Amino acid sequence: MRSTQIRSLFFDFFGARGHHRVPSSPLVPDDPTLLLANAGMNQFAPYFLGAAAPPWPRAMSVQKCVRTVDIDNVGRTTRHATFFEMLGNFSFGDYFKAEAIAYAWELFTEGYGLDPGRLWVTVYEHDDDAYRLWRRAGVPADRIQRLGAPDNYWDMGVPGPCGPSSELHYDRGPGFGREGGPAVDGERYQELWNLVFMQSLRGAGEGLDYPVVGGLPRPSIDTGLGLDRLAAILQGVDTVCETDLLRPVLTRLEELARRRYPGREGGEVSTAFRAATEHARAVAFLVADGVVPGSTGRGYVLRRLLRRAVHRARFLGVTGPVVPELTAEVVAVLGADWPELERRRDTIAEVAHREEEAFDRTLRQGTRILDSAIGRAVAGGRTRLPGETAFELHDTYGFPVELTAEAARAAGLEVDRDRFADGGPGMSDDEGSHLISSVERGESGPWTCPECGEYAVESGQRFEQGRVVGHALMCFACQAEVVAPA
Repeated sequence: MRSTQIRSLFFDFFGARGHHRVPSSPLVPDDPTLLLANAGMNQFAPYFLGAAAPPWPRAMSVQKCVRTVDIDNVGRTTRHATFFEMLGNFSFGDYFKAEAIAYAWELFTEGYGLDPGRLWVTVYEHDDDAYRLWRRAGVPADRIQRLGAPDNYWDMGVPGPCGPSSELHYDRGPGFGREGGPAVDGERYQELWNLVFMQSLRGAGEGLDYPVVGGLPRPSIDTGLGLDRLAAILQGVDTVCETDLLRPVLTRLEELARRRYPGREGGEVSTAFRAATEHARAVAFLVADGVVPGSTGRGYVLRRLLRRAVHRARFLGVTGPVVPELTAEVVAVLGADWPELERRRDTIAEVAHREEEAFDRTLRQGTRILDSAIGRAVAGGRTRLPGETAFELHDTYGFPVELTAEAARAAGLEVDRDRFADGGPGMSDDEGSHLISSVERGESGPWTCPECGEYAVESGQRFEQGRVVGHALMCFACQAEVVAPA
């Protein structure tokens, strides 16, 4: 089933059940607490909160989203992406858990024809109602798992609507990981659809440490179904980059690199193919919605994605312009569904060409120094790349810290973060002071850097024994990464 059919079937199904189709909001949101649109419910938040009367009791949309929280996983897993289309159905007090669960099960098993025997469900550990409703729908008890708040309780990350959630997962088989359900392996048991039961109002706090300060005016429904992931299942491909949404872009990269994509198990080469392909799509959509490259805020998100795409393509051996070529393919593939890509075709090409040309100068200088340092470390049997090298590359040559870390990881090394944070031997406190030593989150905004006051966004998570113990953060202005405690 092609992606256009997946979208159409979703809208036909919910349209027949009284849902009004609402266009996607731009990636640049009206909400000042959000850097970029990251969920289908963003534009509907006033309706959930009772701050505005919804024009319709039920809605449906396909929302453009950008999230960089999993950027380090893009290309390394089969399912992660920075840009994605989120299909969603919404109820503003009109129906709640029973209907949302029944709709989801019917659409998956009868509409999209997914094998019920391969579907698993997770519910919030204290949500007995959801558990009971999934059993009524026909899901066996041994394929329903109760998980805690980190997995099955949803909020926007700032004060606002929240509530328990329930997720539908698809078992891709033993070739993708271990048995045991979603609680054990997220690659094998891939999350496809998240049903959020909006019922409460959260207050200010860090991470999951916040009070629930009251209930919403009316219990409501917010769902998110990832188009990329569902397309991969329905089209029988291994990764999101091999669906009809991205495969033509991947093919163009193969042509530019003069080598074939080696498949899911191709190591760093496969990772590079997938990351460059996926990031090119994100770049095209961000520019189409008016984001321009910069050193802070949204502009740095765009610049970082573009630079990662160039770096990965150079790793594959592409020496000429690559991002203009890949974004042009994105426009060709998705322009009919997203006309803003066609309207901004020339701007996308211009931005991609200008930024890639500038970054190439940085890359050539930095790569020579980095390759030499990595070679010395490997030859000397060391496991760490000296932090002084990473600092010099960043501070003197403007070479992004995350690219140093990626290159080191590909060679089996890790960057000596402690020495990097110290600024290297002989560095004064002032010279290293722009590196984040700690971060804090505002009560109504994103992470901020206490050193410079600019945005810092989560770029990944750190795990110990399966639990999140910290958040990797990138400061836009400082262009440095640290780990903040969870």
